[in-house]
Amino acid sequence: MQSNLYLGMMSGTSLDGVDLALIDFTQSPKLVAADFVPMPEDLRTDLSQLLKTGESSLQKLGELDHRLGLLYADVVNHFLAKQKLKPSQIQAIGCHGQTVWHSPNSPFPFTMQIGDMNIVAAKTGITTIGDFRRKDMAVGGQGAPLVPAFHQAIFAKEDQLTVVLNIGGISNISVLAPHQATIGYDVGVGNALMDVWIEQHQQQRFDKDAEWAKSGQLQPELLAQLLDEPFFTLPPPKSTGRELFNLNWLAQKLAAFPPFKAEDVQRTLAEFTVQSVVNELQKLQTADKKVLLVCGGGARNPLLMARFQTLLSDWQVATTTEYGLDIDYVEAAAFAWLAYQRTNNLPSNLPSVTGATQAVSLGVIFPK
Repeated sequence: MQSNLYLGMMSGTSLDGVDLALIDFTQSPKLVAADFVPMPEDLRTDLSQLLKTGESSLQKLGELDHRLGLLYADVVNHFLAKQKLKPSQIQAIGCHGQTVWHSPNSPFPFTMQIGDMNIVAAKTGITTIGDFRRKDMAVGGQGAPLVPAFHQAIFAKEDQLTVVLNIGGISNISVLAPHQATIGYDVGVGNALMDVWIEQHQQQRFDKDAEWAKSGQLQPELLAQLLDEPFFTLPPPKSTGRELFNLNWLAQKLAAFPPFKAEDVQRTLAEFTVQSVVNELQKLQTADKKVLLVCGGGARNPLLMARFQTLLSDWQVATTTEYGLDIDYVEAAAFAWLAYQRTNNLPSNLPSVTGATQAVSLGVIFPK
């Protein structure tokens, strides 16, 4: 029987590395194997600089594009060797590339993901599909988010309201309501502020098991000030990022108060992440059963998960892992699904999510 394996790859704005998810589409999509490869430090530094300033020379940008292409190809080849798989067994790679700029609301809307897919296809011997966002933008969409279409295909149920919450740097939700168009949008900051705050004060990349946050006291006045941000009053569809929620933004909010202990700020930032989600979910009215499925790095944060359980007593709160898809690899799996849809010329955007005028099959095919 012909193999129906697709490999999805994702490197996000956190620049921590590359996620890989191998999905079998023979029946319903099934995660066969997954892996994570850290971003090489020199590449992380150069990309970080580009993301911070939004400025580069054409020479540097071209070289970064090439270096990422080489990284993605190496990562795939090592993964196949580890899993004892031949390139011929993989139908296609779906690679998101590295977003370096996303500007859907400018006079000439565009989005830019780099990582040369020609190199990936040539060095792996596998047809590679990339550039998933621009077709949606060409038909009037925001080019994001793309993952809700996958969430709908995998998690939607006829008899319940399912919300999939991904907590990465930013928190976003997919609202899968019976007999209604799926919607998906960013609800606020995820781990981004907690991560930069602990890096500044404890020289750690993240707050493992929320130990530092748990040692602090919640500051209600600061929480109210953080929640007093125009973004939260915007109707969906909406998206945000580190261009809004960053250390400068936090410094402005903190300036209204006498200095807090650093751990109290961390505890309050955790609550800020929780409240921005809870406030959004409480707007969703339904008589159906309500299920919240959490994925992304934030699903590993016991403080966030405990607060969701407490504040959403009328919801069943779980992780996507409990529903068959590992919390760390949902996004990578989505790009395997997008590659499957493109290979079969099936639509893969949701106009109700992105604002596109029509459903189209996303992605550009780079033959092996």
